[in-house]
Amino acid sequence: MPEMKKKAPKARRAPAKKRPGGSAAAGEKRLRVKQVKSGIGHAETYRRTLRALGLRHHQHEIAVRDTPSVRGMLNKVRHLVQVREEA
Repeated sequence: MPEMKKKAPKARRAPAKKRPGGSAAAGEKRLRVKQVKSGIGHAETYRRTLRALGLRHHQHEIAVRDTPSVRGMLNKVRHLVQVREEA
């Protein structure tokens, strides 16, 4: 009977690095965004924009960085969300 070779131990992965934007840096403006209307019955582009912002369901509230790209997305779905500045 042939001799079985032992498998080499798997290399451990390095811990995942934090994504940029996870915590607010000093002086960075943040916005609180709350989805106040459902995406059901609206165009697919509106639903995809809500998902891209990180909003998953009705009444979901998140904090996002105040950047021009986020402002553009919020403008697109302004009838579905409520936006306020984070203190």
